[in-house]
Amino acid sequence: MKASSTSSVVVAVAMGEEEPEVLESESNVVNANGNSSNSNEEYSFPVLRFDVSPHRTYHFHRQFITPSNPNNFFKAVKWSPDGSCFLTSSDDNTLRLFAPPGTESDAPVAASGHGDGNHESSLFVADSFAANVVMHEGESIHDFCWYPYMSSSDLVTNVFATTTRDHPIHLWDATSGQLRCTYRAYDAMDEITAAFSIAFNPAGTKIFAGYNKCIRLFDLHRPGRDFELYSTVKDKKEGQTGIISAMAFSPFPSGMLALGSYNQTTAIYREDNMELLYFLHGQEGGITHVQFSRDGNYLYTGGRKDPYILCWDVRKSVDCVYKLYRSSENTNQRILFDIDPSGKYLGTGGQDGLVHIYNLQTGQWVSSFEAALDTVNGFSFHPFLPHAVSSSGHRRFVIPDDGNEEFCLTGRENCLSMWTFCCDSMMETDLKNDGSFNNQSESL
Repeated sequence: MKASSTSSVVVAVAMGEEEPEVLESESNVVNANGNSSNSNEEYSFPVLRFDVSPHRTYHFHRQFITPSNPNNFFKAVKWSPDGSCFLTSSDDNTLRLFAPPGTESDAPVAASGHGDGNHESSLFVADSFAANVVMHEGESIHDFCWYPYMSSSDLVTNVFATTTRDHPIHLWDATSGQLRCTYRAYDAMDEITAAFSIAFNPAGTKIFAGYNKCIRLFDLHRPGRDFELYSTVKDKKEGQTGIISAMAFSPFPSGMLALGSYNQTTAIYREDNMELLYFLHGQEGGITHVQFSRDGNYLYTGGRKDPYILCWDVRKSVDCVYKLYRSSENTNQRILFDIDPSGKYLGTGGQDGLVHIYNLQTGQWVSSFEAALDTVNGFSFHPFLPHAVSSSGHRRFVIPDDGNEEFCLTGRENCLSMWTFCCDSMMETDLKNDGSFNNQSESL
């Protein structure tokens, strides 16, 4: 399914243009509750089965390793809003886009079986396929996000934004890998300052960027140095201090924005005027990820070196509802989690190499599966198909000595994998070894 907005606006300019041409896309519509509406209105999300281990459909490892950087590792992975591809960031300051065959279809299918073990073993020998688009940044990548109404079939909306150390915000063309335009913030010394977190607002008209004790709002169709500045600290140092390290918008049209800070607090604001509504305290480390539930009633927060993801009821905001455990006590990495399309389950990685699945209605652990032999730092569900993708890796320090052996990692370390889950369906399907499906007309 392809999400979009009425008259969604995206910049369609090359880097360096001062007066961009504004293009509009009116191919799709979003209804009042934020869901996309089109000719496939009767579609319902597949009910994923987590009692059966998922099938590793595609695997990637070798194309990221070079003799000069044998310890290159992934830092994050995110599916595109239209489900046609997923985007990764890695330690070599590179963004890679992968478009798996069969994921761009609007006709959802469900898997009821798995491929054999020989297929999975062969995945570790060579990468499933090469990245479709590769983009290089100049410094370490802090954060990236997709345009909310992105569609791979619409060249205007097929974009994403990134923020890197000592660089302005970049808007990239996901089709060609070219830089569309930049959004620049300057400090009191008139020097460029980099954002630590970024997100598009639900309307897709602005980029919200987190900085130290403030956020800046950029008009999407006006690249350059024009922005609105909002301080998160008021008089007498009241408010949210520290670096704004994570942000998320409520999917429900409530106008709420959650900002996480490295000072271990999360704050809820009004999107339209940045009015502070309330604080959430309880994380043991600096906030690295925040995400609303599908209905917008709950907020999930994760922190650095904090073994728990906290669930908050934003309608009460007094106490934590429950905690979800993950192994992250000994890493400074940002470990991303995600909520499945039905909104009932959350998946998160950790240092133990496992992806843990939790029931969000009860807060109970459901199942887990081994995704890698090192830290799983990224996990993302497909927006409507029974797929997910995980990224893994961490920085390894090798002590040089006279007898130093060649640094070599296995195919299950510093790797990227795409998974296919079994799910309940009204149509019985067979899963091929390559991850594609054979539709059958029989009903269950």
